[in-house]
Amino acid sequence: MLYLHAEDEVLLRRYAETRRRHPLAGAGVSLADAIAEERRLLHPLIDSADLVIDTSRTSVHGLRDMIAKRVEPQAPGRLSILFESFGFKHGTPGDADFVFDARTLPNPYWEPALQPLTGRDARVIEFLEASPRVERMVTDLVRFIEGRLPEYEETNRGYLTIAIGCTGGQHRSVYLVERLASHFRQKYPQLLVRHNALPQ
Repeated sequence: MLYLHAEDEVLLRRYAETRRRHPLAGAGVSLADAIAEERRLLHPLIDSADLVIDTSRTSVHGLRDMIAKRVEPQAPGRLSILFESFGFKHGTPGDADFVFDARTLPNPYWEPALQPLTGRDARVIEFLEASPRVERMVTDLVRFIEGRLPEYEETNRGYLTIAIGCTGGQHRSVYLVERLASHFRQKYPQLLVRHNALPQ
């Protein structure tokens, strides 16, 4: 079972843009109240869902691609892992099983030459890898995640979403997601990467 949801503000904007009527809205029931009631009615399904996806910051094309990649037939017992970066200033993803905070690491944003770049650019990578704190965090994250993966596989979980955030979601979290994805991809070929604060 696939469960899609989005933040209230996003749903209100989507209804306004499409000018569609919410099925629970009507006489004396505002759109905001209808969304709240829908959320209450559907909430029990979250615990039964195989995969929960927060669509708040996903385009329709990005969502289509993500579903195609994550829901395609997979070998029994193979875990589909999604590493996603995000910016805390935009809000925490609602679909994450684990959320990690990279805001304590040195911030490339404060280096004028690095400000417009991302955590995938060589100069930002070089800046971050010069800090022992970054390497310690990578080591700690790898150790933690490797320790949890067998537990997820033993309980026949098909999906795991790991979110890493920094202030804006452009440098540190992007770098860490790319590093971790590179480490885990060989054992988990269905591993996916999503950068919520970067252009899709």
